[in-house]
Amino acid sequence: MSYHFEFGWLLEYYPEIIKGILVTLELIAIGGVLGIALGIFCAWVRALGPAWLKPVVATYVELIRNTPFLIQLFFIFFGLPSLGLQLPELTAANLAMVINLGAYSCEIIRAGIQATPKGQFEAGESLAMTRFETFRHVVLVPSLQRIWPALSSQVVIVMLGSSVVSQIAAEDLTFAANFIQSRTFRAFEAYIVSTSIYLVLAILLRQVLAMVGGLIFPRRAAR
Repeated sequence: MSYHFEFGWLLEYYPEIIKGILVTLELIAIGGVLGIALGIFCAWVRALGPAWLKPVVATYVELIRNTPFLIQLFFIFFGLPSLGLQLPELTAANLAMVINLGAYSCEIIRAGIQATPKGQFEAGESLAMTRFETFRHVVLVPSLQRIWPALSSQVVIVMLGSSVVSQIAAEDLTFAANFIQSRTFRAFEAYIVSTSIYLVLAILLRQVLAMVGGLIFPRRAAR
């Protein structure tokens, strides 16, 4: 059985593809920045924060890390309206990605904090710093330096996982591929193109994160 590839539809549907790429980039930009920020805060709480807040953060981390991202997305988009909170598709997708990445990055960053030599904490205390000041000025940057490759990999994983947001009609790259194949009936070609774009985006994102790491941690790049 022979199959004839046909990619002539690319010229007709390139606006949908470009829009899908831009939405995917928006999702990873917002989800990456805010998710890592949330992860840093949660890691601080779990490692050095107030005792009363630790169980709250621990519950959040375990809940997110042990449930599917798609269910989390459905809960936000379909469940919250039952409580009177209706969110647009992209807002729900962004919120789900921030919450998901925040939980995973929390544990990655916490591992970096736990690897910090005890003497660094003692040095902060000797300078009359509070626990938060010690964390911010003495512990955070070396901890991020240790775990940056793992954290970068997690960001890429979340970017690839963002493909499920098409299930709530968020117009990302997968949504565009589904739309194109429903119009052209060329499912094989549509998903070859979308897969290739995801591959390129993942490689470029790794390179960008490596460059960011080199700028933030110049000593690491010099080794």
